Amino acid sequence: MTTPVNPAGAVNPAENAVGRPTPVTNATQLQKPSGMPVDKYRGYEAVDIADRTWPDNRIAVAPRWLSTDLRDGNQALIDPMSPARKREMFDLLVRMGYKEIEVGFPSSGETDFAFVRSIIEEGAIPEDVTISVLTQAREELIERTVESLVGARRATVHLYNATAPTFRRVVFRGSKEQVKQIAVDGTRLVMEYAEKILGPETIFGYQYSPEIFTDTELDFALEVCEAVCDVWQPEEGREIILNLPATVERSTPSTHADRFEWMSRNLTRREFVCLSVHPHNDRGTAVAAAELAIMAGADRIEGCLFGQGERTGNVDLVTLGMNLFSQGVDPQIDFSQIDEIRRTSEYCNQMEIHPRHPYAGDLVYTAFSGSHQDAIKKGFDAMEKDAAAQGKTVDEIEWAVPYLPIDPKDVGRSYEAVIRVNSQSGKGGIAYVLKNDHKLDLPRRMQIEFSRIIQAKTDAEGGEVTPTQIWSTFQDEYLPNADNAWGRIQLRSGQTTTDTDGTDTLTVEATVDGADTVLTGSGNGPISAFFEALQAIGIDARLLDYTEHTMSEGASAQAASYIECAIDGKVLWGIGIDANTTRASLKAVVSAVNRASR
Repeated sequence: MTTPVNPAGAVNPAENAVGRPTPVTNATQLQKPSGMPVDKYRGYEAVDIADRTWPDNRIAVAPRWLSTDLRDGNQALIDPMSPARKREMFDLLVRMGYKEIEVGFPSSGETDFAFVRSIIEEGAIPEDVTISVLTQAREELIERTVESLVGARRATVHLYNATAPTFRRVVFRGSKEQVKQIAVDGTRLVMEYAEKILGPETIFGYQYSPEIFTDTELDFALEVCEAVCDVWQPEEGREIILNLPATVERSTPSTHADRFEWMSRNLTRREFVCLSVHPHNDRGTAVAAAELAIMAGADRIEGCLFGQGERTGNVDLVTLGMNLFSQGVDPQIDFSQIDEIRRTSEYCNQMEIHPRHPYAGDLVYTAFSGSHQDAIKKGFDAMEKDAAAQGKTVDEIEWAVPYLPIDPKDVGRSYEAVIRVNSQSGKGGIAYVLKNDHKLDLPRRMQIEFSRIIQAKTDAEGGEVTPTQIWSTFQDEYLPNADNAWGRIQLRSGQTTTDTDGTDTLTVEATVDGADTVLTGSGNGPISAFFEALQAIGIDARLLDYTEHTMSEGASAQAASYIECAIDGKVLWGIGIDANTTRASLKAVVSAVNRASR
């Protein structure tokens, strides 16, 4: 369905063909006018494509990538990169696998010119990497730009001129024909100076951008691009890159995609054209605009790591690449050490990455919410069970953990920070921390019991409870030992004998209320015998639940025992850890008994 437009081409809000009336049961629910001067602004123009195909397409392979961090991103910095920071960024981009890198605006000043010369002369550019440099369509700037590339193995000159109506009318005060002629003459000059200055060792390419494509009339943008192609003469083995920049993001991503499908359909030498998309993020939808443009026929994406760039930034290459990865498509860029990438970017740009930034922020794999934590813990448990059932490792099966679109380990993150506990957290998060960090798989009712203890701590103190604090609280609550010998009973040793009729007799050496004591009891197992022995010192204990598990593999592996007891009218859990499962069980009983008397 095509959205109706008014005669000026702007979307008519009174004829919204895609919306539905919102049921209103009370007039007070209606939104009120904002009072802001909305009449100052004009809606975007729709594109008339009745048979658009891009909505049915999927991105199944990675596009070509071009990083503009060293040009577009650098220009946007309060403190532009020093030569050392520029080199660090360039080396990072190469390590990550980018094969096309825009390295500067050489005619803008000596700093950019010298940097381009340095990476060429120092042999820093791998043979399979193409560097790109930007220039305006003025002869002296074009000459200087081409001079910067002498000796390069693979290089592209990127020429641009403004074609949008506002620029034609306000900035350059020129006609369409004059603007088109600037593009044509600039292209011819690039070719002439490349022929004159560059040697046969340089594989030379050309890129043209009609600036600002998103504001330029489609038929005129096409006319200018065709005129540029008439000069360059693209053919087999001689491509031209036509970059269509959303220098200012104006429309919805769907309309942006329509513009790309229209251009892709109407270019006469399309098979020899690399159609490139260069979104900015003024509307906050640059990532979507880039993805939909690829679905609509674009071949290449230009952008910056983490969305660096003017105003709200260029499109974010990290998010785009990781979006592909999360769908099982190889981005052909290595994001496996995302913290190193982030730290290097922060150093080079002198700007911090937001902690909620997709895939790379400090908190993006972290859950504070109790329900989220519980789901994540269950997801990890299910992954382990599914892998075991298939005879595979967890890394060999399909990732399926709620709230985690990718495995944090795949980008170099540990699981330590996946779940963090504050006043909004629940038992699942706390249980995850204990299992992940200390191999303790608490029974569900024990999770509930301990979560209340942590909840009381966060309510009283506020803020976040770290894994170290959780473990310290857990030890203090459940694990009396020589270094933390609280409670009535400190267990020293125990010995069990079994009669012919199956009755176990237990002898325990312990310190009870500060005095050395020997306790003896009998029962149908060591725990039952211990409960009888406790009767002698006035402790009435009854077993409600019992579970145990090993904490690791091997002969020296320790076992964890969890016991739920009714002790003098209180229901409490205890835990014991020992290489011997019987001793672990006795320690668990002592843990519960001591908690009852605290």
